[in-house]
Amino acid sequence: MNIGSAASGSGSGSEASPTPTASPDTQQASFQITGMTCAACAARIEKGLVRMPGVAEANVNLAMETARVVFDPAAVSTADIEQKVAKLGYGASMKQDTQDSAERRAGEIRKHQRKLWISAILSFPLLWAMVGHFSFTSWIWLPEPLMNPWVQLALATPVQFYIGRQFYIGAYKALRNLSANMDVLVALGTSAAYLYSIYLTLDWARQSIGGHAHTPELYFETSAILITLVILGKLFEALAKGRTSEAIKTLMGLQAKTALVLRGESPVTIPLDQVVPGDIVIVKPGEKVPVDGRVLEGTSSVDESMLTGESIPIEKQAGDTVIGATVNKNGMLKVKATKVGRESALAQIIKTVEEAQGSKAAIQRIADVISGIFVPIVVGIALIAFIVWYFWGAPGDFAGALEKAIAILVIACPCALGLATPTSIMAGSGRAAELGILFKGGEHLESAHKVDVVLLDKTGTVTKGKPELTDVRVERTKLPELLELDFLRWVGAAEKNSEHPLAEAIVEGIRLKYPDLTLPDAAAFEAIPGYGVRAVVEGQEVLVGTRKLMAKHAVNVEHAAMSRMMQLEEEGKTAMLVAVAGSYAGLVAVADTIKETSAAAVARLHNMGLQVVMMTGDNRRTADAIARQAGIDQVLAEVLPEDKAAEVKKLQAQGLRVAMVGDGINDAPALAMADIGMAIGTGTDVAMEAADVTLMRGDLSSIPDAILMSRRTMRNIRQNLFWALGYNALGIPVAALGLLEPWVAGAAMALSSVSVVLNALRLQRVKL
Repeated sequence: MNIGSAASGSGSGSEASPTPTASPDTQQASFQITGMTCAACAARIEKGLVRMPGVAEANVNLAMETARVVFDPAAVSTADIEQKVAKLGYGASMKQDTQDSAERRAGEIRKHQRKLWISAILSFPLLWAMVGHFSFTSWIWLPEPLMNPWVQLALATPVQFYIGRQFYIGAYKALRNLSANMDVLVALGTSAAYLYSIYLTLDWARQSIGGHAHTPELYFETSAILITLVILGKLFEALAKGRTSEAIKTLMGLQAKTALVLRGESPVTIPLDQVVPGDIVIVKPGEKVPVDGRVLEGTSSVDESMLTGESIPIEKQAGDTVIGATVNKNGMLKVKATKVGRESALAQIIKTVEEAQGSKAAIQRIADVISGIFVPIVVGIALIAFIVWYFWGAPGDFAGALEKAIAILVIACPCALGLATPTSIMAGSGRAAELGILFKGGEHLESAHKVDVVLLDKTGTVTKGKPELTDVRVERTKLPELLELDFLRWVGAAEKNSEHPLAEAIVEGIRLKYPDLTLPDAAAFEAIPGYGVRAVVEGQEVLVGTRKLMAKHAVNVEHAAMSRMMQLEEEGKTAMLVAVAGSYAGLVAVADTIKETSAAAVARLHNMGLQVVMMTGDNRRTADAIARQAGIDQVLAEVLPEDKAAEVKKLQAQGLRVAMVGDGINDAPALAMADIGMAIGTGTDVAMEAADVTLMRGDLSSIPDAILMSRRTMRNIRQNLFWALGYNALGIPVAALGLLEPWVAGAAMALSSVSVVLNALRLQRVKL
């Protein structure tokens, strides 16, 4: 299985890689971006990169703090892209692996924590002094030094210019590039309060010389507390965003850390990253398989539930493939490594999840457009409010008018708006991955909820894709002494020399039914194309095949047997008549049976209001039989492989949004044509490459899970956007009316960002 081919291509490693979504001359690379504070920053970087010659596409994700760039390496290099981002006022470096990203995020959290402690310690005395001014708090003891303007200045200055330095730097870089972001609003609001307080302090000092000064009402606490609250919000935001990557951390935790590799004749334990293709790896019972590979020696059962969701361990022997991070249960295996590191199936799954979390859904464009014009509008509103209050609301009250303007600047910070969509996409795609559903990108996670009809391929999708022995009928009218055990022993002996898939299914079914049964060797064997097989077993001639085979050898088949055969064929089964020593002895039937979960999954899809259609190349009778068992009421039968995409088009022409589900090479065109292509993860690489979603667990129950995950993610995004936009729409007028203290506005602003991220994190607890 090559999950990597299913990825739409973002290079999550440190090298640019070709992307199938771009032209052959372009490459795709991912960068880690630092210095972004809101959606306006992300939008400005995107615009700057797209304007570069040679850059075809740029997608900046605020929550992941990454940029995915599609570019022509002949026209622009990754170094050029990094320099461009630096000119825009931010930092960019080639994205490292998830472990490095986690360490970087942990470092940021520690930095926020250190700043918060310093800021809180310095701001608390200022808050104490402010609270002590209120008449209803006159009972609170207030140290006299805290009322001294010089003491307040000494406390506020480090907060303003050391802790708040990041806002000045961000604002300068934004304004230098003729843009505005959250830093501009914070810097403007806090600087206004701080500088006005300095003016009042100097005026108080001048009056003190004359001996008749009164302690002024200062606003140092406003600027200091605002900065403290913003830092607090950033800390909560960083902690919450770190939790959105839990799915990737969980996947990475599945990997083995070391491998026992043969070096010469001796096994040596080495770090996993030192294993190379061709190495012989020894896997002991109870250990994780460290690499993707092929079994050379040994037999064992391997738990592959982490990849397929199948709880029953799979038997492995020489020649079978094993997948890294699965668990060897009981026997020792000697495995030749075929795929290691970033080429392994698990690494490709992690890469797909990272790309989905870092991609941008179409609905996010709304937030980007709003954020791009939001800050200048807010500054304009704050200026108008200041003028209105100063000249008309409370004429001459500069301090009161300034408070209203500061409150507007702070309450309007668009942090929540920028986080509304990407955090939901990260959490939703991560939770989907834990459920065995890999969305290639946020756009597919978004569009899956719009599906009207689910079009299912039959073989390997609705059914198991492998024929099984389903019926055994022994004729005892003429052979009353014939036991089923003897009957199947003869049939198995005759069929075990045939390479036909139906013969293999019969032999496998007999062995499952009677594990201790030994099949004798046939003295003579003849495969007759179009008829069946003839063999001599223990001196008896055994025939297994069609009506024509019986007629050819003059075997008289009872009418009841023919009726039974027709009934089985009506059920979509392939029935074969059996004769022993020239007499009809019974029949066996095989069928490609439906998966145990198919009927329940189809019922769930119907309950969700979706149409379910099955498409197959089989004849109408077989197709209808399978459809009845699965509860599917619409069937497209006898569809040639090359016509499957045309059937998707016909449904789309009716105005329906189609999700196509398949697993074979012949399904690839239809998967690509559909609005959403879903590939069964146990199918072919070609199908997974053409699909938008890979269903790792290989059964239909993942289809309603994927659609429900899409619906819940979109609902979560709408909730976030509603509250983020509603918060600003309500908060700005309230602040303009003078009903909001600046420090309360700062607390509300910090809370809004955190609430959006926490709401998105609810997706990580979704149970389907």
